[in-house]
Amino acid sequence: MNLLPGVYTAKKKNGDIYFRSNITYRMKHISLGSYATEEAAHKAYLTAHRILEDPTVSPEELLNTPERFSDLLFEKQICLVNFRDHNLYIANPIYLRRHFFEYYLTEDICLKFDIDDLFYYSSHKILMRNRHLCVADYGSQISLITRYGLKPYAVPGRDYLHLNQDPYDYRRINLEIINRYNGVHRIPYRNSYQYKAVIHIHGNYQIGIYDTEDEAAIAYNKAIDILRKKGVKKNFTPNFLDGLSPAVYASIYSAIRISDKIIHFSPKGSLP
Repeated sequence: MNLLPGVYTAKKKNGDIYFRSNITYRMKHISLGSYATEEAAHKAYLTAHRILEDPTVSPEELLNTPERFSDLLFEKQICLVNFRDHNLYIANPIYLRRHFFEYYLTEDICLKFDIDDLFYYSSHKILMRNRHLCVADYGSQISLITRYGLKPYAVPGRDYLHLNQDPYDYRRINLEIINRYNGVHRIPYRNSYQYKAVIHIHGNYQIGIYDTEDEAAIAYNKAIDILRKKGVKKNFTPNFLDGLSPAVYASIYSAIRISDKIIHFSPKGSLP
């Protein structure tokens, strides 16, 4: 059976025939997806050919005139434009800029990342679940913000800021990390900041207010140790401070003051 250019057939497990589209460019064989009809697969091939042969088709053009390219999946359009312009084929919808790259999650959401992150995001697909960005990694969905030293439940505006007000710009120059540790919150103090440590037992208990983020994080750890010795069974997650030597950590831990409410806490009625 003679098929239209760029089209070949394949079979489902139940034996039904469907159509796949592909194109070869710069000796690279590129799959364009699966289609219900031969005509749809051929249209995808023609759209891909037009994108690859017309250097004026940019990501902006794809977004501004989507009807011209609707026969091909949008993420595949981005892949092809990037391959044509930079001679680098990336299966994810990434377009390289001079000092950063864009990841087109959808036509409406364009994420920006440092070029140093290209290797990771070129091989890990980004997903959005309930408005939270996740990365598919070895069968698990990992919160994207954990790559920046943040907890997966960190809240924008409270725990970190996008300095240019673009919530999809994850270049490190645009991120200000406010609270990176469990139970630690930065609070204004005079013309600077202090750090409040809080731990949740039945409700929130203030551990203390400290001059540095590390001190507050260590205070949180010390509060956990005190509560566990008192028989509190809650599964707290301690902070890990990889920038401190054991000796410095021990010195701060020994000297740090903890609220009397924690020191004299009674575990009676605490949840197992």
